[in-house]
Amino acid sequence: MPKLALDELTDLAARALKRAGASKSMADATAQALVAAEAEGLSGHGLSRVALYAQHLREGRADGKAKPKLVRKTGACCLIDAGGGLAFPAAALAVKEAIKRAQRYGIAFAGVTNSHHFGAAAYHLAPIAAAGMAGIALTNSPAAINAWGGKKAFFGTNPIAAIFPRKNAAPIVIDLSLTEVTRGKIMLMAKEGKEIPLGWAVDRDGNPTTSAQAALTGSLTAIGGVKGTALALMVEALCVALTGAALSHENDSYFEPGNKPRIGHAIIAINPQALAGADEYFARIEDMVGQMLVDEGVRLPGARRQQATAHARAEGIAIADNLHQELRKLAGRTRKS
Repeated sequence: MPKLALDELTDLAARALKRAGASKSMADATAQALVAAEAEGLSGHGLSRVALYAQHLREGRADGKAKPKLVRKTGACCLIDAGGGLAFPAAALAVKEAIKRAQRYGIAFAGVTNSHHFGAAAYHLAPIAAAGMAGIALTNSPAAINAWGGKKAFFGTNPIAAIFPRKNAAPIVIDLSLTEVTRGKIMLMAKEGKEIPLGWAVDRDGNPTTSAQAALTGSLTAIGGVKGTALALMVEALCVALTGAALSHENDSYFEPGNKPRIGHAIIAINPQALAGADEYFARIEDMVGQMLVDEGVRLPGARRQQATAHARAEGIAIADNLHQELRKLAGRTRKS
């Protein structure tokens, strides 16, 4: 199992994506996001996605030459068209626009339409926290969760992420899928030929399954039952009805031949200065954190990811031999190069 530095992995992933048809800017932005997820220990959203993205680029399910465009703006709101490309350049533009508008209006909503897989949702929020603001990121995805009482997958995993900056400390980072387990984790288990525990998913006929492959084309179990499906509906409405993107059930699975995804994202930035003021915000956040940590054993959301990233930057990332060889092959590297 080789251990590689982050910049080496980023270069390898970017080369693979460019070779599959992505522009340099799209490949670089995507590679940086996937390596960041790998460094955080989120392998389901990490380098295992390179082959899938490359396949979508080659098949035309993602446009490697697309350039995101700001197509509508009204005060604190704006809409960005990803042009059918990989999501990361469009998400970066949405974050930039949200920060700019929140600085002016106190709050901003940047919607993205006609996009692709969003990756780890919290990744996109780091610049918002760096600007001293709270941020929220939402996205829909191909159908994975049945509506309450139904058997067929209807909503996506529809993750929710939020970030809250702190003074002289790493931000609080919340990032959760609305399923018992992420689809990316099941995807990895399917590739490794492993079974999943009962309760994670049902097959396409609504039957409980331990087959990871059947889960990918079936329906995943929502967290909290009816509460989780209600949250999935909320995310769907925010990311689709407000942006004009495709509903989750209108997007074919990423893991089977299908249509070109038209995923929707929402980025929200909130400027504390527009409310109680930045000083009050930071004071209250530290009061909350301080009281939480009095209880021995409490771990702040995001702390594990931040520790993993620090270790990865210092020591590199160990990846499986088969994944390493897959990346090298996609990048056009020989074993000796």
